Amino acid sequence: MEFEVYGVDDTTQLGIKLGELLKPGDIICLTGDLGTGKTHITKGIAKGLGINDTITSPTFTIVNEYEGGRLKLNHFDVYRVSDPDEIYAIGFDDYIFSDAVSIIEWANYIEEILPKDLLHIKIEKDFESDEDYRKITLTPYGERYDYIKELKL
Repeated sequence: MEFEVYGVDDTTQLGIKLGELLKPGDIICLTGDLGTGKTHITKGIAKGLGINDTITSPTFTIVNEYEGGRLKLNHFDVYRVSDPDEIYAIGFDDYIFSDAVSIIEWANYIEEILPKDLLHIKIEKDFESDEDYRKITLTPYGERYDYIKELKL
């Protein structure tokens, strides 16, 4: 599925709608260049889950955990991970094979250790034309994500 959005508000709104649909144990893998909106869509997903905390990218801590919504959220940023052993050292499997929703920014950096069932979200931005425009492509892997077809912006 593809969505065309314009600006932070639309990107966040798509995240909210997605967050309202997510189920326990869902794994969301985000890819896209710097500045495309990976953290903004994550903020929307958190809001859609009912989490009211301030969401920040865990660039230096690798993972932030958020509770207080209908589901717990594990938010990973693996931009600085240079070796899969580094991510395993923090208990990666315990996080992603739990009842929490796990969002992984820069998931392409660790794709060799990701489970086969996941929802991939690719965010593309044309930096030369309209700086607010983004194309967001959702690709489900595994039958558990069939419900994504219900997503409307």
